[in-house]
Amino acid sequence: MTTRLRLAGMLMMGAALAGCKSDGELVVDQGVGITAVRTACPAVGVPDYTGDITTFRVPGDTSAANIDVTASITNLRSTCDEGSPRIYTNATFDVFARRTDTRGARQVTLPYYSVVLRGGSSVVTKRVGQVTLSFADGQDRAQARAQAGAYVDRSEATLPADIRQQITRRRKAGDEDAAIDPLTDPAVKAAVARATFELLVGFQLSEQQLAYNATR
Repeated sequence: MTTRLRLAGMLMMGAALAGCKSDGELVVDQGVGITAVRTACPAVGVPDYTGDITTFRVPGDTSAANIDVTASITNLRSTCDEGSPRIYTNATFDVFARRTDTRGARQVTLPYYSVVLRGGSSVVTKRVGQVTLSFADGQDRAQARAQAGAYVDRSEATLPADIRQQITRRRKAGDEDAAIDPLTDPAVKAAVARATFELLVGFQLSEQQLAYNATR
């Protein structure tokens, strides 16, 4: 089992996941300092292997001929309200599904989770929701929209003043530390991690479904 699969499995159980890449990273500004362009709003993403789900007609048979329904999460978008001490982020996404047997109208309900992750490894909260897709008689495709929300304390998502000063301080050419990346300082790295949050969404998968996604 790969490292990413093990970590995704841990998240499914509400434990941990390696952080997704996100906007708001710290970037070098013209070689003379570092400018913090990060935001207190959590980055939003779908972890590896959890953006798709496949169900089968006969349990234990994962052959293509036995597939019942497949679905994918797409069009993930978010809005963030930074105007209060408790920052609220709302994420919306579409679920597109396809079934193999188009006879009769049918509803399919799929579970999904939302997790607030801190520092790329610590689960702050986890919630499980459901999205229902309605197939019309004779149709093999359906879609639905779902959402997830999360609160993050502004104080916890804000870098301490001394850390911010250390990161953004202008450095002149010739300074002893001009070529040293402040993010290599363990204390700075730890502070940035503590102030970094993510809102992750994906299908709530069984261990078998997670393994299937990783190996197909």
